Amino acid sequence: MPAAGPLSPAGYQAELTRIDQVLAGPTRALTRVRTAEGLSEAMSTLAESLNTIAIRLSALTVTSRLTGVHALLQERVGVAATRLTSSVEKTEEDARCGGTAYTSQKVQRQLRADLSTALVQLQRVKLTFGRTLPDPGPAPKQVRPDNGDVLVRRDLEGMGRLKITNGTTKDVAISIVSDGKPPGTPQVMVYLRATQSATVNQIGGAYRLYFKSGTDWDAEHRKFRADCSFKKFDQTFGKNQAWQVNLQPRPGGNADTTEVEAY
Repeated sequence: MPAAGPLSPAGYQAELTRIDQVLAGPTRALTRVRTAEGLSEAMSTLAESLNTIAIRLSALTVTSRLTGVHALLQERVGVAATRLTSSVEKTEEDARCGGTAYTSQKVQRQLRADLSTALVQLQRVKLTFGRTLPDPGPAPKQVRPDNGDVLVRRDLEGMGRLKITNGTTKDVAISIVSDGKPPGTPQVMVYLRATQSATVNQIGGAYRLYFKSGTDWDAEHRKFRADCSFKKFDQTFGKNQAWQVNLQPRPGGNADTTEVEAY
C-alpha cells in the first residue's frame, strides 16, 4: 500500500518501479501477437492495465517538487489508455492488410509517443518510468510512388488502352488482371495518387479491373499497410478497346464496384 503522507522522490520512484512491473506482462504480450485478433486483445488488456495504473497514481500524494510531473504522468497514462481503447477496431483491420507484426510495432511507437512528455519530465527530476515499454525502433522510411508509376508489367501486351481517374482522397494501386486470372497476378499494376489520373497503354486481351486503396505504402509487398480497402469493377473490359474509368462513384455512373478479399 502507498504511504499515507506525501511521497519523497525515493518513495515515488519505488512506486513507479512497482507500477512498471504491472505493465511488464501486457506490454510483453503486445510484442508477441501473431494474429489481428490477438493484437486487438493485447491492446484491450494493456488499456485496462493503464486505466488501473491511472487510478493507482491518483491515490498517491507527492511532495510539492513532484506535483507537476506526477499530474503530467497521470494525464499521459490516461491519454494512452483512451487511444488504445478507441483504436482497437481500426488497428485490427490494419493488421489484416499491413501485417500483424508491423501494425503491432506502430501501436508500440504510439504508446511511447503518448507517454514521452511525462517520461522526459521524470528524467529531468532523476526519476525513471517505462522501463518495461517495448522499443520497436524507428518507423521504416515510407516511399510513396509517383503518380502513374508502373509497379508490375508482365509480358502480355496488346492494343487496349485505359485512362483511370482517381477521384478519391486516397492513393490507389490499380491492377489490370487478365480475365479469369486471380487479382494477385496482374498483367499491369499502376499507382495513382489521390485526385490524379494516369493512362495505361498496350493492355492485352479482355481484363478485369481491381483496385486497392489506403495509406502507408509497402513497396516490397506492393500493398498498403493501413486504412486499406479492396474493390473490383463488376464488368469485364473488352480487348483492344479504349476505356475511361473514375474511381469516385458519381450519379449516373454505369460502372458498379464490389468489395473483394485482400490480395
